[in-house]
Amino acid sequence: MQRTMLKSKIHRVHITEACLEYEGSLTVDKNLLDAADMLEYEQVEVYNIATGDRFRTYVINGEPGSGVICLNGAAARKGAVNDLIIICSYVVLEEAECRGHRGINILADANNRIAKVA
Repeated sequence: MQRTMLKSKIHRVHITEACLEYEGSLTVDKNLLDAADMLEYEQVEVYNIATGDRFRTYVINGEPGSGVICLNGAAARKGAVNDLIIICSYVVLEEAECRGHRGINILADANNRIAKVA
């Protein structure tokens, strides 16, 4: 049996931009992506704390250290600048791998910088 488990989470970052005219995706500061072990073009789930909206997209690299979190394309309709969001990636594991698995949890500060890795 296989289970889908949390691989990593970037917790409580603020949306800094929304670009409706872009092709699609979510731009994230590369420092956050690296800390969360998320790769460019990796599928993610995004949870908007302010609105309760949830959606799936993929991430693209933003300027390292910029704090950028930009909703692009259709995703730009899923949040507003300053909304808090959670970005999660998941992995499918075999049953035996699940018991010892622990996801990476990146906690961000008010400037979308890494405050803590848990």
